[in-house]
Amino acid sequence: MTISYKWLSEYLPVSVEPERLSRILTSIGLEVESLEKYEEVKGGLKGLIIGEVLSTEKHPNADKLTLTKVNTGTGEPLSIVCGAPNVAAGQKVIVAPVGTTIYPITGEPLTMKVAKIRSVESHGMICAEDEIGTGTSHAGIMVLPANAKVGTAAADYFKPYTDWIFEIGLTPNRMDAMSHWGVARDVCAYLTHHDKKDYKPKLPGSNGFKADNTSLTINVKVENTKACPRYSGVSIASIIIGPSPKWLQEKIKAIGLRPISNIVDITNYIQHETGQPLHAFDADAIAGRKIIVKNLPEGTPFITLDEKERKLSATDLMICDEKEGICIAGVFGGLHSGVTEKTKNIFLESACFDPVAIRKTSFRHGLRTDAASRFEKGTDISATVTILKRAANLIQEICGGEIASEIVDIYPAPEEKTQVSLKYHYLKKLSGKNYHPDAVKDILNSLGFEILKEGIDEIRVAVPWHKRDISLPADIVEEVLRIDGLDNITIPDAITITPSVEENYSKEAVKEKVAGYLIGLGFNEIMTNSITNAAYFSEEERMLMVKMLNSLSAELNILRNSLFETALEVVAHNLNRRNHSLRLFEFGKAYNTSGPGIYQEAENLCVVVSGNSTENHWKQKAVIADFYYLKGIVASLLKFMGLKTDATEIVPVPKLDNHIVFKLNGEIIAGAGEVNRKTLDRFGIKQPVYFAGLNWELLSEWASKQAPLIREIPRFPAVQRDLAMIVPKQLAYAEVEKLVQNIRLNKLQDMKLFDIFENEKLGTDKKSLAVSFTFLDEEKTLTDAEIDGWMNKIMTTFEKGLQAEIRSK
Repeated sequence: MTISYKWLSEYLPVSVEPERLSRILTSIGLEVESLEKYEEVKGGLKGLIIGEVLSTEKHPNADKLTLTKVNTGTGEPLSIVCGAPNVAAGQKVIVAPVGTTIYPITGEPLTMKVAKIRSVESHGMICAEDEIGTGTSHAGIMVLPANAKVGTAAADYFKPYTDWIFEIGLTPNRMDAMSHWGVARDVCAYLTHHDKKDYKPKLPGSNGFKADNTSLTINVKVENTKACPRYSGVSIASIIIGPSPKWLQEKIKAIGLRPISNIVDITNYIQHETGQPLHAFDADAIAGRKIIVKNLPEGTPFITLDEKERKLSATDLMICDEKEGICIAGVFGGLHSGVTEKTKNIFLESACFDPVAIRKTSFRHGLRTDAASRFEKGTDISATVTILKRAANLIQEICGGEIASEIVDIYPAPEEKTQVSLKYHYLKKLSGKNYHPDAVKDILNSLGFEILKEGIDEIRVAVPWHKRDISLPADIVEEVLRIDGLDNITIPDAITITPSVEENYSKEAVKEKVAGYLIGLGFNEIMTNSITNAAYFSEEERMLMVKMLNSLSAELNILRNSLFETALEVVAHNLNRRNHSLRLFEFGKAYNTSGPGIYQEAENLCVVVSGNSTENHWKQKAVIADFYYLKGIVASLLKFMGLKTDATEIVPVPKLDNHIVFKLNGEIIAGAGEVNRKTLDRFGIKQPVYFAGLNWELLSEWASKQAPLIREIPRFPAVQRDLAMIVPKQLAYAEVEKLVQNIRLNKLQDMKLFDIFENEKLGTDKKSLAVSFTFLDEEKTLTDAEIDGWMNKIMTTFEKGLQAEIRSK
């Protein structure tokens, strides 16, 4: 939830600084995830000043450049080389002196320096509007009116809108805080309790509403009163569609919305002000001047505002006219009934819909709109008419026109307020704190609760309609704790617990050791969501994946089948923030299905590298990570766990190039490769990324059974022999390793590839491999005859199995 500080402050009776407000919001359960300064013009035009062009003359070395003298009111005129075709003496212009940073609409920020342009020094820049962020035109420099005062700061002249923006992490039950006014109500309750003053939020005005005539009355009928318990509306005629006023555009842009037209902007504004979604229909497109709220038959086609045809479910609630559906209730409008630039008359809807029905429809059609997100949490059924009047007044003020009907309000079964009793000893038990009954009563009054009954040890209240989540005494306790401040909860001096005893902790011990090992190698552990976006996967992949029936959002609708995609999201997130050298790992679960009701859950470990494996240092240069670096990490990790692989093989997979697998006891335990370019492009990643996935279920099981081995250092020396051979160019080193492993030389301790050489003299499609072999017998010193015998056996195997030509040994 995005909250504007300036907007919120309009409803507060006293001024509260942004930092203190941030602490208050977090204390009352509206956790502030971020507080950032908003600037309508990036950089706030800082350093830019208004200047006057005193003179111009042609550049001696360039036909399209002009030499200018510009008075900025700060001393000697500045000599500036200008490339704009419209620069002329006498103009008032925007100047960026040396040292000023400008923020163009597109491109990176640019700091002004003294520059030589075709051998002539330029001491700044005369700016076009797209170069300073005030517009998009680059046809020429920005020319100001003649009365603009030289030396005035551009920020003081243009007065760009600035604000502070709170990002609040709302829990799903807090529908009452999904608006600026709802947040203001909580803040006032907190201030009232702590400052011991009676603070009330300033209500958005709805006074002065009056129907001018009834020339555009729309008849409303609600057939499904369970899915739509209340429906209100009003007609407004002879409006003028156009851009919104500056103040309205500034407010909605500050919270991340794009201004569209005055009617659309007003409905968005009211929604974020009060939490009540509104919908405006083109009244002339409503057939028969009738609105019917009902369900249509299964499979009925309907074209929505995004010009897509959707097949309706019989459970989708629709707003219809006399002929057909014109809007998916509470979710999305129809293509042919929406407001356009030609609209003259509108019917404005303010309704309350069943949260369950709206949520199911929203997810069924993949339409996660702001309106749906509010209706599915529940809206204040008592406020539809008040907010409708507020919106109608605002439309008249901004768009002109006249109220052309009385308020239509279909509310057949008025909802009773929920009643809850709270015993004070229960409040103490849950909160751990003794509250005075007067303090409890004041807190609940400030939140809109109605006190029905007071007793010595009990209070009975009627819950306001905007608190739809409250039905239990524990909910009332939470409200008291919130307004008192969650950070004021008393922590007891002693806590009594019964410690749990874990019998099989060996796998967790292995995980902790492996995590410590990777951190010691310079890796960082990440934790990602196991729910991801189905769009990342092909239709064939999705058939074996677990789909969410009740997903959190359209982008989080399927359980991942590996850690691959979520890891790439982290990589892209870091690269977009200029963190280019990444070494990451994650322990996480992946999910698959082989049929209805048949699900598999497996724990995996992934390792991801990108950028430099070592950074620039006074003693060494940066080293770029590559596939072999990742392969070495996986191999050393397996060795650290006491596991010796049988073999490595190349196994092609769709999303990785040069993919190899590591096998142990015939089973694949790990795979590693370079993420292919097509996949990287999908995530917006430009630099190479290398990914390894390890089957942690198998690895942890086998590693936990490995008993620690302790042995003395060998008393006899190891012997090393090198071998160079010419082999086919396409031969993978893994094939060389596999052949040697098949010989089963017990005294062979290690083999390493230490050189690859390619040259035309070796022959076309040929290369030379140099391999080092280490032999050791822990019982005696090896003889040359024994070693020569083993080397001859290796060479014979290479000659027969690889068609290798032995160069030297």
